[in-house]
Amino acid sequence: MTAYKLVIFDFDGTLADSAPWFISTLGGLALKHGFKQVSRQEIDMLRGKPSREIVRYLGIRFWQMPVIAQDLRRQSAQVAGEIPLFAGVPRLLRDVKGAGARIAIVSSNGEETVRRVLGTSAGMVDHYVCGASLFGKAAKFRALRRTLRLHPREVLSVGDEGRDVDAARKAGFTSVGVTWGYATEAALRVAGPAHTVHKVEELAALVGGTE
Repeated sequence: MTAYKLVIFDFDGTLADSAPWFISTLGGLALKHGFKQVSRQEIDMLRGKPSREIVRYLGIRFWQMPVIAQDLRRQSAQVAGEIPLFAGVPRLLRDVKGAGARIAIVSSNGEETVRRVLGTSAGMVDHYVCGASLFGKAAKFRALRRTLRLHPREVLSVGDEGRDVDAARKAGFTSVGVTWGYATEAALRVAGPAHTVHKVEELAALVGGTE
């Protein structure tokens, strides 16, 4: 059995390999919403930057962010059937459940989109906390923990960006940074997760307490 009663996963870049689609969509979003178009080299550079610096570099104004996020969710819903999971994710979710933990997905993406990408694995998720939030991911984390009446030490949070690590820290959760997502490993380490993993298979061992 695991020491964690709940494992929270970010979705895009953590369970779903959506970065190629996002990169292909970025130019159109830039034209539509009037922020800076970037080259592939610039995208690679931005992967090593915190979210606030990325937004500043792209020239996105604060008031634009909800509109851009809504547009991105809409477009993501249209191609949900084409976005793959990372290899090993269905087995990972089965292993987490087998270790005795509940699973939650906390994402700014829409729940219907998340379920479609997960496919037959969607039923293994106990709690979906999806969509936009005025108060950020940490507020979603805290609300979910209170609803489930868990101690922060009983929750493990898994994500691929510094903001995921920051949200976990604010909520008092143990954080895991995965290196196969949007942010570079160096950027993740600056954020300071409790654990950094390089393979999907490592996560199941971590949850099960075998590492």
